[in-house]
Amino acid sequence: MPLPTEYRAYRRTHGDLPRTIELSKETLPTELAAHEVLIKILAVSLNYRDVAMLDGKYPVEVQDRGIPASDCAAEVVAVGSGVKDFRQGDYVTPIFNLTELTGLEDERMQALGGDVPGVLREYAVFGREVLVKLPKALSAEEASTLTCAGVTAWTALNWPASMSTTRYVLLQGTGGVSMFALILCHAAGIAPIITSSSDEKLAQIQKIWPEVKGINYKTTPDQEAEVKRLTDGKGVDVVVNNTGVGSVITDLKSLRARGGVVSIVGFLAGMSGQWAHSELMTVMSKKAQIKGIGVGSKIDYACLNAFIEEHNVRFKPLLDRTFSFEEAPQAFDYLYSGKHVGKVIIKL
Repeated sequence: MPLPTEYRAYRRTHGDLPRTIELSKETLPTELAAHEVLIKILAVSLNYRDVAMLDGKYPVEVQDRGIPASDCAAEVVAVGSGVKDFRQGDYVTPIFNLTELTGLEDERMQALGGDVPGVLREYAVFGREVLVKLPKALSAEEASTLTCAGVTAWTALNWPASMSTTRYVLLQGTGGVSMFALILCHAAGIAPIITSSSDEKLAQIQKIWPEVKGINYKTTPDQEAEVKRLTDGKGVDVVVNNTGVGSVITDLKSLRARGGVVSIVGFLAGMSGQWAHSELMTVMSKKAQIKGIGVGSKIDYACLNAFIEEHNVRFKPLLDRTFSFEEAPQAFDYLYSGKHVGKVIIKL
């Protein structure tokens, strides 16, 4: 079968903020290097970072007119002469940070859709070393949610190291990482607490997972007291923080007496914030950890996939809405609106 020579991709526009995305015609190499794999993208899942790059809210410099998006499910079309671990038809995806295979690397980050071209395109070529095989139990739309949101949720929960000792988890908001963490908790038999400013969203989540406990942070003036009430006075083992440093003080007060973890995965409330001496003393007295999460490594991804394979009966990513490839700009607008509960998908 002849390999394609051209394909369509979306690129960020150049110029004044806010930017948009526009279709572009791209070319493929005429032959693959020995270690390379050609993949056909089947579905793409969007993350908040994808829209943040368009309006200048992303805190890291990104590639000018770059191809957005980091999360996809794909099929192997062809492999280079030296590739032995993948073959045509395999169900795969590239990892988020192309330099992070073990988590111990010191190389500069190469994050898909940011400082290197992403996956919102019909075809792509990657080195075999950055590809992982996807769980066969998931559809392309479901599997496309794993790369950023899924692996981030996995590492933010501090698993697998603390899985056996985790009883209570606090999740902020109803975005992709929080929903993924919720689903992982459900599969592991842990009932999380989730916060939102919308009673409607909380009710929607509890309709699917009745065991989930919800807190409306706008109508609950003392969130940490409510967390303690919902955990029989114990506090939570892990907080998955999507908002940034501004809520860390509340997060620390919501932790259990000793050894809890606040995993910072996002910056929805901005990058400003300041701690007083008393907050630092809280970290020390509780022996708490404040853990910065940068998605995760290829090894973390493999651990997540193994967990999904083991718990596939209880594991089901929450999809909000699916758009066609031609509707990708509308998908970005919809994600930016904040109306979604779960993942926004673009199907190719």
